[in-house]
Amino acid sequence: MTPDQIPDLLKQVSYADPRILPEDPQEIAGLAGLWAVVLADVPAEFAMQAVGAHYAKSPYPIKPSDISTRWQALVHDRMSRHTGTFEPTAHPELDPDDEAGYRRALAAERRAVVMGQQPPTPLAAITAGPAAEEVERRMAALGDYMPRTVRDALAPYRPAAAARVEAIREGRPDALAIACPVETCRAATKQPCTAPRRGGGRRRLSQPHPSRLDAAEGAAA
Repeated sequence: MTPDQIPDLLKQVSYADPRILPEDPQEIAGLAGLWAVVLADVPAEFAMQAVGAHYAKSPYPIKPSDISTRWQALVHDRMSRHTGTFEPTAHPELDPDDEAGYRRALAAERRAVVMGQQPPTPLAAITAGPAAEEVERRMAALGDYMPRTVRDALAPYRPAAAARVEAIREGRPDALAIACPVETCRAATKQPCTAPRRGGGRRRLSQPHPSRLDAAEGAAA
């Protein structure tokens, strides 16, 4: 709001709450100056609406901070739903090399969103449309969430998983599909075999126990 709009706002407020305006003209001028500083970024139309919204729910005198807080909350909501990006191709009049012009256009777009002159531009979703279809096509071509080349590169660091994948790839039964029958192991289904560690504790084996492999083959047969 501009300073010359504040007196009219205070007058409108006084219709709902006569306590707002003091009797001394100098106090009125000081009050108007204070409100002008606090509401410098608030549109006059919004300030008028905020006054009505305040007195619709509160019997207490309105303060300029009540109006500015409402405005800041509205701005935050609009900008949180705006990507904050600017698409130069939508403005062919802009020179791609004109950095200052780009910044001015970006600032104008954001101010239009803040002032409600332009709806927020949400982040484009990729769960539908051509982009999503392309992702699905590529994932189907891979056949797995992890490409084979990546899985092979990780194999030295994941021996148990690599052995399981290799067995499945070669058509051999998956030993981890059953519990290990070895008395000193008894690894549960899908869990790698383990063995007692000298000095206490257990160590994970990179390969299933042979008895577990035999049991898996027997179950598959």
